[in-house]
Amino acid sequence: MTAVTPITTGRRPPAGGSRGRRVRRGRRGQVGWVFVGPFMAVFALVFLAPIIYSLYLSFFRDQLVGGTSFVGLDNFQRAFEDEQFWAAVGRVALFLVVQVPVMLGLALLVALALDSGRIYGKSFFRIAVFLPYAVPAVVATLMWGFIYGTRFGLVGNFNDAFGVSLPDPLSPSLVLASIGNIVTWEFIGYNMLIFYSALRVVPKSLYEAAEIDGAGQWRIITAVKIPAIRGALVIATIFSVIGSFQLFNEPSILQKLAPNAITTYFTPNFYTYTLSFSGRQQNYAATVSLVMGVVTMIIAYAVQLRGMRKEA
Repeated sequence: MTAVTPITTGRRPPAGGSRGRRVRRGRRGQVGWVFVGPFMAVFALVFLAPIIYSLYLSFFRDQLVGGTSFVGLDNFQRAFEDEQFWAAVGRVALFLVVQVPVMLGLALLVALALDSGRIYGKSFFRIAVFLPYAVPAVVATLMWGFIYGTRFGLVGNFNDAFGVSLPDPLSPSLVLASIGNIVTWEFIGYNMLIFYSALRVVPKSLYEAAEIDGAGQWRIITAVKIPAIRGALVIATIFSVIGSFQLFNEPSILQKLAPNAITTYFTPNFYTYTLSFSGRQQNYAATVSLVMGVVTMIIAYAVQLRGMRKEA
């Protein structure tokens, strides 16, 4: 009998194969850092560095006698006991609870109307709704401030033309609602675009299957379309929550028109700005900013957890 030599089809591994793989992995890692490095540098410069510097400032206090001194957590204790700060937080929380659902609800209705294909001039309507978002916030606030004016604005013209006395939109009791109207007008188009883009990628087969099962349009909207864009709804809600707590442009501009209605602590951001640039209290302003950042982060994270939680 002759011995049978086994036939091998695989290639013999090259000498030093493990070392070569390590070298290749190292090169790939270096290439990755080349692409990620610029972003990390900018991220550290514009995000991490201000937070670290604000945290550093929050541990000091600038006094007339003695100069800058280390005070530990005294600034944080002062912030937690500051009635003006928490009044501002409560005001933007009320703004958030009322304005955000209205804005997102209107944006969703517009997106559903556009997606239905039953509206004439869809392209023009979509651009018309989105156009206010292209208007700078300062310009939009000045424009609406003129409309709200009871002496020289549109409200005043209505009062003179029809002999009526419309409520002053910039009065202390209505100014928050007036700001909410401005923000809603500005951002309906932005949120509509998010919802409409999400609706466009929903498979049409889901609609066809629902129609075969006898579902009407309302049932398709509630059982197919809205659940399919749940992620987009959560993202838009988180952005709106963050934007509500960052409210600054509108009250700061309207204060010149309604100084009795908009105080220097109307919103947390406006309060921080006043402390830093008018009150010369940069250390305490940094503390308030950090506390407000933590509050915003917690609420936004809670909204994310609630929105992305799977139904049982």
